[in-house]
Amino acid sequence: MLIDVHNHFYPPAYLDALRTGGSVVHVTEDGDGNPCVHYPGDVNVAVRGHRDIAWRRELLEREGVDAQILSLTTPGTHVEAPARAVELARLVNDSFAAITRDHAPRFQALATLPLADPGASVVELRRAMTESGFAGAMLFSNVNGVPLADPRFEPLFAEADRLHAVLHIHPTNPVSVDAMQEYWLMPLVGFLFDTTLAAAHLVFAGVPERYPNIRFVLSHLGGAIPYMAERLDRGWRAFPDCRARISRAPSEYLREFYFDTVNFDPVALREAVDFAGADHVLAGSDYPHQIGSIASMKESLAAVKVTPEERSRMFGKNAARLYRLE
Repeated sequence: MLIDVHNHFYPPAYLDALRTGGSVVHVTEDGDGNPCVHYPGDVNVAVRGHRDIAWRRELLEREGVDAQILSLTTPGTHVEAPARAVELARLVNDSFAAITRDHAPRFQALATLPLADPGASVVELRRAMTESGFAGAMLFSNVNGVPLADPRFEPLFAEADRLHAVLHIHPTNPVSVDAMQEYWLMPLVGFLFDTTLAAAHLVFAGVPERYPNIRFVLSHLGGAIPYMAERLDRGWRAFPDCRARISRAPSEYLREFYFDTVNFDPVALREAVDFAGADHVLAGSDYPHQIGSIASMKESLAAVKVTPEERSRMFGKNAARLYRLE
């Protein structure tokens, strides 16, 4: 069983809404007629796999992928004015609900939230989980420069805790994006460190301690979290303010997070297993982005040095349990 938890889809209705105006997002077309979604430091070329669910389903069958957990991707709806963010988030979630209904069990989905309006995000998370059966939502690593650990998101975490939600943290352009305009440094470097920053900030702010029913998933193997966790623990021991809101070392909370395998280096995957355990590693491809690959996801998972049972859990058993697909 192979379940891909990190991949992206742009519902055609959402792309149409961006094109027709009333959005801050700029959309062009490439020479092949693919929509190009522009945002600071990056551009996503929405190839056929991003927007044609029937074609995508056929590809997954050929590739031996049993299920995908769909999510929207950057720039997200939070970049819009709050009222427009709510409208677009509902449109995306309704589209995802139709896909999961019509193509079950091949697809499940994570909700898109209008994070520019934290109160509306609470309502939308509840609607998506209780009415559409979603397992949770995707959160961006910052919301127009505001960290996820900001108190304005406390009601959202409280509701996610009540619902036992999965919250998958996906990076977006960091506040320092102006220093990352060349060489695709924003998605190659900035993404990973914004995820790292978001996870560390959430832990030190005590969010996982206050809301233990939330299952956090970190994109791209957690950025630098497995590598840097010891340094965070040293900060916890050294600085009183790092101990003010948590009762345990940061690494103890971070080992309870889940890590997707969108880092196709078997050595790096092994480090994540050593840090959090094979039970907390989830297959991910980043399909169909230019930098993503279903083939590389499969090859790296096949090459990492783990037991056959651990490999089976990483391929799909962990995700089936976490996203309630069993």
